[in-house]
Amino acid sequence: MTCNVQIFSGSASRYLANKIAKEYGKALGNEIVAKFSDGEFQPSFEETIRGSDVFIIQSTFAPSDNLMELLLMIDAAKRASAKQVVAVIPYYGFARQDRKDKPRVPIGAKLIANLLTAAGVGRIITMDLHADQIQGFFDVPVDHMYASSIFVPYIKSLNLPNLIMASPDTGGTRRAGAYAKFLNCEMVICYKQRSKANEVGRMVLIGDVTGKDVVLVDDIIDTGGTITRAAKMMIEKGANSVRGCCTHPILSANAYKKIEESPFDEFIVSDTIPLRKKSEKITVLSTAKLFADVIKRVSSHESISTHFEFTTIL
Repeated sequence: MTCNVQIFSGSASRYLANKIAKEYGKALGNEIVAKFSDGEFQPSFEETIRGSDVFIIQSTFAPSDNLMELLLMIDAAKRASAKQVVAVIPYYGFARQDRKDKPRVPIGAKLIANLLTAAGVGRIITMDLHADQIQGFFDVPVDHMYASSIFVPYIKSLNLPNLIMASPDTGGTRRAGAYAKFLNCEMVICYKQRSKANEVGRMVLIGDVTGKDVVLVDDIIDTGGTITRAAKMMIEKGANSVRGCCTHPILSANAYKKIEESPFDEFIVSDTIPLRKKSEKITVLSTAKLFADVIKRVSSHESISTHFEFTTIL
């Protein structure tokens, strides 16, 4: 017997959850969030979820209330006798804290995994974790999806004559290399040294971009300092054009201004995080169809392995 599937959304990701539910073919479940005068809040499911597979969609970008709301919704679902609670976290916040990179700091990504597990989550569906090993922080199944299944077909559709992939830092070399492999093109790397967090000190280019159409690819863009500086360097080094591509557009501080003033012809992002404002340079590709299909396959116990191939076109 097929289990009843119910899809709910946290406050921060309702814009995306509505699209996912539409692609799935089912209306979002009814829930409310009561707010107290001191800032405390209490989510409540306004329909029975007993015996159902409950999928809760919520990215955990700032503020941390988004994470707390997700934890409370998971706890409420478990206490309401849901058969299984699945957290769909398009953007997994605190993922940059995946290790101790200096003394006396937390491993935030592991702490968040512990909190989700303690709340009662039975499965995680997420996209482009900042570090793949975060999957190992969980003792429940993690379906780690890749935005490449959306970005690769789009980049192909641009028909750029001299395409070359680029990584804005050495940490993204593997990602850029994978894109280059499936797009059958070369790649270059930017080597950077940070003077402090969110501030680039020195940057050099490894490779030749003369006459090339460059696509810089990254998973997270925060202040935009690194990728916009890399774009300027590509043009200075003789690139014909330059585009940016990132899964999670945090775009904090004056990132929008940096992108607008940069030499980017286009900046391609997904909708795991909502844009705070529109920009003529920014193109948003939706992840809704991908997440809806994964929810269908998980609920019916089907394989999702095809989504791990960059050439998958939904």
